[in-house]
Amino acid sequence: MSGASQPVRLERVRRVEDGSATRQSVADAVAVEEPLEFRVAAGDGPFVRTLTMRTPGHDVDLLLGWLISEGVISSVAEVDRVTARSRGDGLEREASVQVRLQPNAVPPADRPFPVSSACGVCGADSLAAVLGQARWRLADDDCTVSTATLLSLPDRLAAAQAAFQRTGGLHAAGLFRVDGTPVVVREDVGRHNAVDKVVGFAAREQLLPLRGHVLQVSGRASMELVHKGVMAGIPILSAVSAPSSLAVELARASDLTLAGFVRGSGLNIYAAGERVT
Repeated sequence: MSGASQPVRLERVRRVEDGSATRQSVADAVAVEEPLEFRVAAGDGPFVRTLTMRTPGHDVDLLLGWLISEGVISSVAEVDRVTARSRGDGLEREASVQVRLQPNAVPPADRPFPVSSACGVCGADSLAAVLGQARWRLADDDCTVSTATLLSLPDRLAAAQAAFQRTGGLHAAGLFRVDGTPVVVREDVGRHNAVDKVVGFAAREQLLPLRGHVLQVSGRASMELVHKGVMAGIPILSAVSAPSSLAVELARASDLTLAGFVRGSGLNIYAAGERVT
């Protein structure tokens, strides 16, 4: 995408240390947050629009992952063509990704408002509705992962978070095989976007469903992240922090292995613990 923004920008700040402010302003790296418009159409039909706030980079993967999470597509074979564009700077900057699906596809509902971290399951009124969208049965995936491997993943994820190391202001999601082999790591101001970027990458690489893989996230595990894992066929979700009650309920209902507080030498297993050895 020509003229694409960078994920990190330098800003001038006055730093206070030990109660005293610096005389001169200094450069500080901050994570970039900018709007992105999704434009989705089936065949030659009209486009529906959705807005999201994200960190620039891997925008096509972000849209593909979001479409998979929404149940609109299950593979890139259902996509006819994709066009990305950007222009302008600062508050006048405009960026969009335009996708034309195959004619028989059903595009998502028009949402001309910013999609927040709570909108990954917009339109799903219950756990049953979420499970009804799933294309693959996680119960059929009998892979296993060792506790030693799970405990190693947060450090492996952190080592790949180049932008976070500069800014301290980004979430991350990483896809690993059950033996700990890294596949891809993505960063974003939104934890849901980071996961969508990972899933979109996997879709482009024709890896779906992601049997025998672990999704490691840098923060907490919300219901939305479990939902995204289910829709991508990921059997194991590991989080550095806590899960929510709905995340636990959905993980148990969908046979997704959910591990939380994965840090140091310990972790909690909330669902489908038979995959953890």
